[in-house]
Amino acid sequence: MNYIHHYASPLGRIALASDGEALTGLWFDGQKHFPHNLAAESTEAELPVFTQTVNWLDAYFSGKEPDFIPPLNLHTTPFRRAVCEVLLTIPYGQTMTYGKIAGILAEQRGIQRMSAQAVGGAVGHNPIAIIIPCHRVIGADGSLTGYAGGLDRKIKLLEYEGIIISDQHNQR
Repeated sequence: MNYIHHYASPLGRIALASDGEALTGLWFDGQKHFPHNLAAESTEAELPVFTQTVNWLDAYFSGKEPDFIPPLNLHTTPFRRAVCEVLLTIPYGQTMTYGKIAGILAEQRGIQRMSAQAVGGAVGHNPIAIIIPCHRVIGADGSLTGYAGGLDRKIKLLEYEGIIISDQHNQR
């Protein structure tokens, strides 16, 4: 069974999804790749994982680095899972390029190179926004490329982490 809970963030309402044990999704309502059948296929519930996630989000939106991650369960492809695992290594308050992520994945797989565009596609389909920090990924030139939750939200999330956004970074 799938469960859903909503959180009112300073950047808009967020839908949380769970399989009953772990967090399986976190999206800004209506964002790109939002599972539009989520409400119809889920039961609204209060679960321990939702309480943990709300505590994580409360800390994050108060400008603090959360010191834990709620249990996560990714229902995605092996490639997207590998990308999410790299995203989880990006430290709070820091960024990483798509190319760097591609390089890490290529090294893990013992291949010479990996497509940064393929990484970008996987980053864009991250099912657990903010906690799996896809907002920390930037272009090779430092530009703030797209964000499924909207570029304005990406900028705000980076600002919560103390990352200064210059005009040159906000060109795309």
